[in-house]
Amino acid sequence: MSPFPLSGLADEAADDIVGQVAAQRTLGWPAIELRLLEGRQVCSAAVSDDAFARALDTIGEAGLRVSSFGSAIGNWSRPITGDFATDLADLRVLIPRLRRAGTRLVRTMGWMQASVTDREWRDEGLRRYREMAKLAADGDIVLLFENCEGWAGASPANARAFLEELNHPHVRYLFDIGNTASYGQDTLEFYRAVRPFLAYVHVKDCRRAPGGGKSDAFTYPGQGDAHVREVLADLLASGYTAGLTIEPHVAKIVHLGPEATPASPEERFRSYVRYGRELEQLLAGLPKCA
Repeated sequence: MSPFPLSGLADEAADDIVGQVAAQRTLGWPAIELRLLEGRQVCSAAVSDDAFARALDTIGEAGLRVSSFGSAIGNWSRPITGDFATDLADLRVLIPRLRRAGTRLVRTMGWMQASVTDREWRDEGLRRYREMAKLAADGDIVLLFENCEGWAGASPANARAFLEELNHPHVRYLFDIGNTASYGQDTLEFYRAVRPFLAYVHVKDCRRAPGGGKSDAFTYPGQGDAHVREVLADLLASGYTAGLTIEPHVAKIVHLGPEATPASPEERFRSYVRYGRELEQLLAGLPKCA
């Protein structure tokens, strides 16, 4: 039995909710993290209220719960110079959906830098998060800033400074283990910096680019350079009780589109389930005490 509640971004296993639920049930895990339904963002008006309700019905009928949502707010497609109204519109759509799904957690990011200075990137990101935090507090949800795009994802020091400056109970940190190796960062340094603010964890692993910089060489958990085992062992030893969500990126990297990751439906499903099984084995081998 896992020491943590396990979940997954099962849109990497299947596009439709039936296939996503089937992947979670195959693993025997209790929860699913929602991101895309048929390639459309569930945290936006791109998925209708009726389609969302049908997806929740399918999830509930399978005996699953929703752990969290993976929104596109501030993601790789949205520059800091772009229209913030898009993010606010998504937030207003997803708040009632989180309530209906029975979770308070939603993944967010910090916008691409575009042509602005580091200081402008930081200040505008803080301004936007302060505005979103008010909506989050009113809706009693928690914005989870992921170490991906954004000034607060660019380095451990930035991440900690951003959270300390923001200092809001409805904004916490989501640590994606593999993003560190993918971005050429020091995993353990980053983890230590955000640990006091940590509210959720995504499990991903990646081999570093030999010459430095970004890498898309994603691997099964524990086979890359992201120190997945060490991070999970520390979480266990330090009493972390929130969940883990797998985001394999092995057969399907959602944001690269179908042409860039042309795995068959069968390959996607098999690799996703294998990823979950390998995480279970890794967790079973962790020391039971500090």
